Amino acid sequence: MPSPTPFSTAVVSWFATAARDLPWRRPGFTAWGTLVSEFMLQQTPVVRVIPRLEEWLERWPTPAALAAAPAGDAVRAWQSLGYPRRALNLHACAVAITTRFDGVVPRDVPSLLSLPGVGDYTARAVAVFAYGDRHPVVDTNIRRVIARAIEGAPDAAAPNARRDLPAMTALLPESDSSAARFNAGMMELGALVCTARAPRCSECPVAHLCSWRAAGYPESPVARRPVQKKYEGSDRQARGIVLGVLRASPDPVPHAALSDALPDSARLGRALSGLLSDGLLITHSDDVYALP
Repeated sequence: MPSPTPFSTAVVSWFATAARDLPWRRPGFTAWGTLVSEFMLQQTPVVRVIPRLEEWLERWPTPAALAAAPAGDAVRAWQSLGYPRRALNLHACAVAITTRFDGVVPRDVPSLLSLPGVGDYTARAVAVFAYGDRHPVVDTNIRRVIARAIEGAPDAAAPNARRDLPAMTALLPESDSSAARFNAGMMELGALVCTARAPRCSECPVAHLCSWRAAGYPESPVARRPVQKKYEGSDRQARGIVLGVLRASPDPVPHAALSDALPDSARLGRALSGLLSDGLLITHSDDVYALP
């Protein structure tokens, strides 16, 4: 197992020259912007997030600005980012920050974890990347780098905070600033070099320290991840169709118009039921629907 000191030093040095120029890494980017970006980046590629993030922060530059808007405006502005429940959670976060934290995104992890839709990763990401505090941040990319370079496995097992956070903590540099750069560097390493399907080991700054490489790239079994069902013809697609019609309309939409967009009555019924249950729709009557 490689020592954490040369390992973390190599990652931080590599990140200093290899880091992408992303909005949330630029000087002066706000803690609110960091929180918004982390919500948007969940299961959504960076290239799709950047333009939506800029539009969002121009419209709602503070939590109070978003809290003052209807939740439906957040859902409408989410557009093609996917998983629109995140938009509702982000709006609920803005309300909580405004009412409970005087409009300032909290700094400490327990307070961040108390916000709607904020879990272990997002709470620590905000504390580290917005405020520069020393915490382990673990996402899919980081878990994969640790699995390969430290543990000698071909890929990471299923997420487990009790295992993942101590594993990352053991590698963190002592200073807050270096720890923040190391967190970001590990994330970047997994995203750009130590990728899931085609790792570019010849470009890796820690290839000489990698346990997986040293062991000859063994293909030992790891926990299988669930395979996501096809989007075409799915209930997820049906929900997207319904939300697309509602986003495009400034007024409540009658059931008949939704039936025109989604003629399959069974899929439409499941979509409406799920969206109502999730709080993404409200009804003005039995046959008229609107965003919240």
